[in-house]
Amino acid sequence: MFFLDNWSVLSFTSGYLIGLLILFGLQRFISSKYYLFTLLDVLKLFLIFIAELFASSIVVIGKILQPRITIKPGILALNTSLEGEVEVTLLALLITLTPGSVVIEISPDNKVLYVHAMDIPELSDGVRQSQIRFEKAIKRVTRP
Repeated sequence: MFFLDNWSVLSFTSGYLIGLLILFGLQRFISSKYYLFTLLDVLKLFLIFIAELFASSIVVIGKILQPRITIKPGILALNTSLEGEVEVTLLALLITLTPGSVVIEISPDNKVLYVHAMDIPELSDGVRQSQIRFEKAIKRVTRP
């Protein structure tokens, strides 16, 4: 695009697409993961979060709308296989943003998350399943 006198959307788009193809062709010589694949992994993580958000919202709304609220709140410990502060922080934020659970503390070695759940017998399994799905998606995003 810089070699042309005419700067237009078409010249930018065609140059960008040619650049993507060249980078994809040279991928075997580059040690890092192709950034479009990382972008797709970020999108998948976002979609997983949205699905978990809706599922947990429905459970929490069901608990709230009961004529008599019979919840048993409590704290559970979640062991994580994630490494590094960024991965653990992202997991803690994703768990906290889903209704019915809040990460209240992370162990000093970043291996255990202490989560307050609204209803331990019912929501603890859901929180653990969410953790497993989130961990897989986070690993795809942050690791090569």
